[in-house]
Amino acid sequence: QVQVVESGGGLVQAGGSLRLSCAASGSIFSLNVMYWYRQAPGKQREWVVTITSDGSINYADSVKGRFTGSRDNAKNSWYLQMNGLKPEDTAVYYCAANIQRERRGIQTRYWGQGTQVTVSS
Repeated sequence: QVQVVESGGGLVQAGGSLRLSCAASGSIFSLNVMYWYRQAPGKQREWVVTITSDGSINYADSVKGRFTGSRDNAKNSWYLQMNGLKPEDTAVYYCAANIQRERRGIQTRYWGQGTQVTVSS
């Protein structure tokens, strides 16, 4: 069994910062591509950041220059540092990762439970 647990959301004023964390545990052979998504009220879930296994990081245009993704392979963890937050960043943020549970197994995407980020103006 695999668990993905995220933390770090909260309420912050515009221009402030938050750091989200996500950790995977359980039966894991390899943890490959990692993601951050968000879903604002009344909107579809949107992609925010991708962190590949070789460390390449891609950002949605809306967060480029303000958000920084990172990973710690030793801890099966990944992070989202959010600076210069804006009210339009308010959303439930979800982490996800493509995880292979066995040497010859397929990769499956596992999701965190979501954490609320609220940015006040």
